[in-house]
Amino acid sequence: MHLQRSAGVLLHPTSLPGLDGIGDVGPQAYRWIDWLAATGCTLWQVLPLGPTGFGDSPYQCFSAFAGNPFLVSPELLLQDGLLAAADLDDRPEFPADRVDFGPVIHWKLKLLDRAYERYLANPAPLQGQFESFRTQESSWLDDFALFMSIKEAQGGVAWEHWPQPLRRREPQALQEARQSEAVQRHAFRQFLFFKQWTALREYAHAKGVRIVGDIPIFVAFDSADAWSHPELFYLDEERKPTIVAGVPPDYFSPTGQLWGNPLYRWEAHAQSNYAWWIERMRATLQQVDIIRLDHFRGFAGYWAVPYGNPTAEIGEWQPGPGKPFLDALQQALGDLPIIAEDLGLITPDVIVLRDSFDLPGMRIFQFGFGSPQDPFLPHHYVRNCVAYTGTHDNDTVLGWYKTAPKKEQDLARKYLNATARNLPWEMIRSLWGSVAHRVVVPMQDLLSLGTEARMNFPGKLGGNWGWRVLDEQLTDELCKKLLELNTICDRLGAK
Repeated sequence: MHLQRSAGVLLHPTSLPGLDGIGDVGPQAYRWIDWLAATGCTLWQVLPLGPTGFGDSPYQCFSAFAGNPFLVSPELLLQDGLLAAADLDDRPEFPADRVDFGPVIHWKLKLLDRAYERYLANPAPLQGQFESFRTQESSWLDDFALFMSIKEAQGGVAWEHWPQPLRRREPQALQEARQSEAVQRHAFRQFLFFKQWTALREYAHAKGVRIVGDIPIFVAFDSADAWSHPELFYLDEERKPTIVAGVPPDYFSPTGQLWGNPLYRWEAHAQSNYAWWIERMRATLQQVDIIRLDHFRGFAGYWAVPYGNPTAEIGEWQPGPGKPFLDALQQALGDLPIIAEDLGLITPDVIVLRDSFDLPGMRIFQFGFGSPQDPFLPHHYVRNCVAYTGTHDNDTVLGWYKTAPKKEQDLARKYLNATARNLPWEMIRSLWGSVAHRVVVPMQDLLSLGTEARMNFPGKLGGNWGWRVLDEQLTDELCKKLLELNTICDRLGAK
């Protein structure tokens, strides 16, 4: 298999510039694609695009299929006649460098509701498209719109606290709930997201840019998926989880990490030949071109923690679905454009599973400075991998360096022949020169920013996912610098 050398940048759409307090898929996203294409990069990596809930994490979404309505662009709604210029007159003063989620959500929901009211007043221009969307996506959209409508009527509480007839999806209760006008309103928000996102993706393709998306292995308990398919998860008669996801204690976390997501009844998935997963992958591949499959090791084996435990210390390893699962995906979808997120405790069975499907794994440069023998250093890379300076879960290169043990700082400076100040770009140069067929850098490292620009602190509640790039940081100078590096390292990719 010929592996085309290419390069990309990791930047979630919420981190784009814009006037509405959060990056979206409007004009600034098109400008971003223009800028990225001009650097010679052919990959734009994003985080999961689903509707975020408590904590604003894209890894804990209300649906594995839906899009995030807060990414809908008011400027594009203006162009479609769904907003008037006067609707934006009362836009609050938002910070340009961070997402202040509370006020942003309030503002975006107000605009989305205005757009829906305008649609109801004159449905003709979009009615055909909307009805076609609802029919085409009904397999997930019907349950999601109903779930969100009920959640809204119940004051936003998680579905485990809903009245029993709704929690248990009794037909009479669902029939009554479907009468709410909110069901169509939530469906319309999804229509707007997919309309705008599809147009942006087509524009990216025209510019030679492919989008790398992200599928979290697990779904949130408070999701339309767990509510509408309880038979696919370890839930008891009362629809409470019995075991939940996490990872055991390690060097970084003495009590492990308790994620709390419900775990799959893999035998139930196998009985349907993994139909739910195939549908999930197919839906994601309508949004993106390549999928980073988060926590890939969980498909070989996963850590199951009894529900109610305060930490992940007590649990047991359970076998994952393994090869039959990936065989079913491949049979349904053809060659799998998957990046296996193979970080953490990787056992031989994980490597065998990854390599038997020829999936590229990940290499994180920051992790490599324990010793010259470390597999995360570029001189140990294989061609079929995707190499990063760091990810959304790491500190920036500068932030990492400032707090790294002296031994790691010394090896980093010597390995890169760098000073502390120019470390990010020397790391990028070294990465770009490696044999890895794909390399990706977070935008924060491209800008040589410190810890203040970190995207996520795993395990820390609140204050995450807020960083934004400023319009003036996307300079011609930086564009030319990256273009030169892509050129000399043969990473211009196939346009």
